Amino acid sequence: MRAALALALLLVGAAPAMAQVRVKDVAHVQGVRDNNLVGYGLVVGLNGTGDRATSSPFTPQAITAMLNRLGANVPIDKLDGKNVAAVIVTARLPAFARAGSNLDVTVSSLGDATTLQGGTLLLTPLQGPDARVYALAQGPLSVGGIAASGQSGDTVQKNHPTVGRIPSGGTVEREVPMTLDPAGLSLVLQAPDFTTAVRLAEAVSGAVPGVTARAVDASTVTVRVPSEYQPRLPEFVALLEVAPIRVDTPARVVINERTGTVIMGSQLRISTVAIAHGNLTITVKEEKQVSQPLPFAPRGAQTVVVPKSEVQVKEDKGRLVMVPEGASIGDVVQGLNALGVTPRDLISIIQAIRQAGALLADLEVM
Repeated sequence: MRAALALALLLVGAAPAMAQVRVKDVAHVQGVRDNNLVGYGLVVGLNGTGDRATSSPFTPQAITAMLNRLGANVPIDKLDGKNVAAVIVTARLPAFARAGSNLDVTVSSLGDATTLQGGTLLLTPLQGPDARVYALAQGPLSVGGIAASGQSGDTVQKNHPTVGRIPSGGTVEREVPMTLDPAGLSLVLQAPDFTTAVRLAEAVSGAVPGVTARAVDASTVTVRVPSEYQPRLPEFVALLEVAPIRVDTPARVVINERTGTVIMGSQLRISTVAIAHGNLTITVKEEKQVSQPLPFAPRGAQTVVVPKSEVQVKEDKGRLVMVPEGASIGDVVQGLNALGVTPRDLISIIQAIRQAGALLADLEVM
């Protein structure tokens, strides 16, 4: 009775208000973006955990090319660089990054190295999509995992030891040309939505006197820059970024059946529906019994193992719950949690509500 009363109380309540955020949290100026960089390099100083020449032939080739550039001529068949690993280096070049700025780089093993712990990345050029070098990376790796193995083949691993990072390990060498148009700007929403785009135009128009903003489509809002702010464009953009806006998102439920995770938005609503759910548990227990011949048994009787199986079926009693129209799915989940429903049961109930046509939201199953 208390659980049913708690469910009834949870199903009564006002709809939660939409979140108010800053413009910079949901949109960005068109053309102002990061650029991805990638490079191929070598990590040295490994304690015998590097690539094997037989399964990673590109590593000896890279070592030979590097030594040739340094003035050492070593035949490739003489190399067995167990202390060296070939890696792919990635980084993100921020907008307006200037020459000499530092970048965080990520180093990932390309061959069959078991761990990059204790390694040092040699000087590696980082290229953009146009094959031009924009940064250089070098330095000791910080690996958040560890791997160890014994002579018998037993291994112990924690986290992921073949990926590491070098904080501030990259240096910008070439700048990406990027300018802002003083006559007008375009703001692009991260999640396109017509309602949010219209509210973004209203928020921008009210942030600075004399500003005219117009929603072009679900993701783009054009802004006319007043003449007095054209020489001070960064100051104008800063005023727009801190303007408050209320975002609106479509109702959606995301279910991950592998982990039993249910994610839902506050805008979800359901129609009037009755819910009853019970668990069916089947237990199978097997035992092995030994059957021995009795005294004075006929010749040839042998001791045998006889399996014995025991099957039990248990069905929990389900309660019928009436959910009123307009209640949010969040209220339903809280009420079902009060009744002791597990996350796995929640997934089944939400999918059943969707099949009944009472869930007014998109259902996405991962």
